[in-house]
Amino acid sequence: MRVRIFRILLLLIPLAIIIVYLFKERSPFGGRNSSFAVDQETEITRIEFTSGDEKLTLERNGEDWLVNGRSEARQSSIRFILRIITGMEIKSPVSPEMFKNEITDRGVTPVRVKVIHGRRILRSFLVYKTGSNNYGNIMKLRERSKPFIVYVPGNEAAIGSAFNTNRLFWEPFTLFELLPSEISSVTIENLADPESSFTIRKENRKFVLSASGGELPDWDTLKVMRYISYFTHVQFESWLPGLTPEEKEKIISGEPLYKISVSRTDGQKTDVRLWERKITENGEEKDDSDRLLGQTGSQDDVFVIRFVDIDPLLKKRSYFYRE
Repeated sequence: MRVRIFRILLLLIPLAIIIVYLFKERSPFGGRNSSFAVDQETEITRIEFTSGDEKLTLERNGEDWLVNGRSEARQSSIRFILRIITGMEIKSPVSPEMFKNEITDRGVTPVRVKVIHGRRILRSFLVYKTGSNNYGNIMKLRERSKPFIVYVPGNEAAIGSAFNTNRLFWEPFTLFELLPSEISSVTIENLADPESSFTIRKENRKFVLSASGGELPDWDTLKVMRYISYFTHVQFESWLPGLTPEEKEKIISGEPLYKISVSRTDGQKTDVRLWERKITENGEEKDDSDRLLGQTGSQDDVFVIRFVDIDPLLKKRSYFYRE
């Protein structure tokens, strides 16, 4: 009897192993090749991006996240990448021919992503950024694994752009964040209307309105103070990624609409240039009535800013006088 039971167990054990294997591989693409997402219930404490010589880390610090262990991360960018990492699924497989044409032949360098909890790597995969699909990516678990187009159901965004090693992408989109006590001078140059340009300078702990010819008379002190308070929090909408050197040069070599120069009491200075933004509607190029392009003296990158966010700073000299 025991021998018979033993023989039955010998038959059942391999069968059980096969069943377990099949359940693990129940994905139509094979579980070992397609498990990109991290379980939503699993805590993620660190995300690493590596592309060539570039490396960037996002690390949880209490309720906040830090970029490269130093600067504060933009909360919306963290929510976006966590949603991708926990919600992404395979959209479709990629044929060897397509991978060769879109990735190998074009020399696309992948971004290697590691998702970590504590010291344990939860997921590791490769992201090949490409314009060959709406989701901006082809992904692999390993270099020799099958390639797939990966997306987040219900999200039509190009998720490949989120796997970014540029720290500017992750930091807050802040143009100015200055208290009045931190400002020593502000100069607004209106290139289209030079007579509207002005400078506000702190003298003897008071702000003074002036122009190229010196201090101006009869301006409203309260309006000057209100204007200086607008620099407390000014954000731009986004960086403008994907510009070719030629496209960037075309923008920054053009005549700006405005120049803003802000000097701080600690000696630091921020220079901003703003240009008209061109958009195409119905095949016709026109000025964007809602947004401008900008660049600061400390960054080569070009950003997009909404008029509603920058308009409080773009006052004319006449604003500071009583009606």
